[in-house]
Amino acid sequence: MSEHLPILIILCPFLAALTAPLTAFAGRQAPKILTAAINGAGLLLACISLAFVARKGPVSYEMGNWAAPYGIEFYLDSINSVLLVMIFLMGLFSILFSIPFLQQKNRRKSFVYCSVLSLLICGLAGMTATGDVFNFYVFLEITSLAGYTLIAMGGDQGTLSAFRYLMIGTIGASFYLLGVAFLYGETGSLNMADIAYRLLPSETSGTTLIAMSFFVIGFGIKMALFPLHGWQPAAYTNAHPGAAPLIAGVMGKIPAYGMIRFFFFLFAGNSAYVRRFLLLVGLMSCAGMLYGSLKAMRQTDFRRLLAYSSIAQIGYVGMGIAIAGHYGLIGAVLHILGHSAMKSCLFFCAGGIRYRYGEVQMLRFGQLYRTMPLTSAAIVVAGLSMVGVPPLTGFFSKWYLAYGAAKEGIYLYVVVLVISSLLNAVYFFRLFERLFMDREAEDRSLQAPRQGKAELPVLMLLPILACALLIILLGICNTAVVDLLNSAIWGVSS
Repeated sequence: MSEHLPILIILCPFLAALTAPLTAFAGRQAPKILTAAINGAGLLLACISLAFVARKGPVSYEMGNWAAPYGIEFYLDSINSVLLVMIFLMGLFSILFSIPFLQQKNRRKSFVYCSVLSLLICGLAGMTATGDVFNFYVFLEITSLAGYTLIAMGGDQGTLSAFRYLMIGTIGASFYLLGVAFLYGETGSLNMADIAYRLLPSETSGTTLIAMSFFVIGFGIKMALFPLHGWQPAAYTNAHPGAAPLIAGVMGKIPAYGMIRFFFFLFAGNSAYVRRFLLLVGLMSCAGMLYGSLKAMRQTDFRRLLAYSSIAQIGYVGMGIAIAGHYGLIGAVLHILGHSAMKSCLFFCAGGIRYRYGEVQMLRFGQLYRTMPLTSAAIVVAGLSMVGVPPLTGFFSKWYLAYGAAKEGIYLYVVVLVISSLLNAVYFFRLFERLFMDREAEDRSLQAPRQGKAELPVLMLLPILACALLIILLGICNTAVVDLLNSAIWGVSS
């Protein structure tokens, strides 16, 4: 049974995507219930896989019993097992959070949304678990197509944002595919482990360097790494409010994990050249951390502030990758996990405010805590973690990044990290002021709340509060998470 866990995890959301349209005739609620149930089963399998990997070690599955490198391989270790749990957890939260939105306008075709959201989860899980570079591309395209659709479902502005993302995202995917082609031409293999073995004893050729260059561009676009981020602010701002937390919180992080897999596993034998490419990634990340933070300070739309903040936050991940040492990679993976929870929580809060008031202009947030106290509290928890306040998860990921950079003697990264964190504090504390203390804005505060005494439906409050709790737990249990990641990180950073 254990050897089948990787494929079973991926099949769960794929099955949900296939069956959601088939249950539409049973009523508007059937696709939502089925989608939540099947993806919930996927979350359970991901948790079982994580527990198994923690006890017994990595798990490998060969499709159709075709042995690697000829067949497609799926592989689970401690890093991607944790990421799979995060993907399915945030995916399930997004499904639950979306249900009130789908009921809001009495939509008859909510099964389309449920199916596409499940495809997004399937694509993210497949990219995380695959051990094949071309199969990674297949799941990358599934993820992208689902992302385009969910962004377009955000309305007229969402359609324009999705088209822009489609154009730029296609360029990114093309660069990745060209990198795969050059890599296949050099090694004659598509299996990640086999490619790493074949590249290890050889001199670095021009073909391999070209492949590395294409992978940096392809992953950089998909991560929205500065200055390849052009599609991201509008896409995150205008995506369907139920899907935006998964898109902003998780979708951009899996290509970052892909960059870790490629540069520290596939190209491990070419460390001198890898470090040159990672220096470029580090400089791009530093610029993005400052640019994203400065742009976020100028925003008045809550979702747009979060979108520009994401440019800075993916810069932290890129910095950890560029540091390349053990502590840098620990910080990068911790920030992938922590930011998935933090940014998802904040986008859930933004979606909840929009659901109740129809807008998210921060100039009208005066005394919002009076009508939405739980949502306001969750914003504070996530915002403080983004700034890096202990004992929340954001503090520990930034600490590992700073320590890793100092240990490698890259003090520029430490300086940029501190400056970016201070800028984060400026725009988040400004937001807190509007939530709790801005009495001048009270006269123009958000009006016309929805009927009912509860600030939000239970299905919307549950993901918000669960994400806030997860942010706290990831900080308190930081040592346990690091211990879990250590074996896999030592394997790629040594």
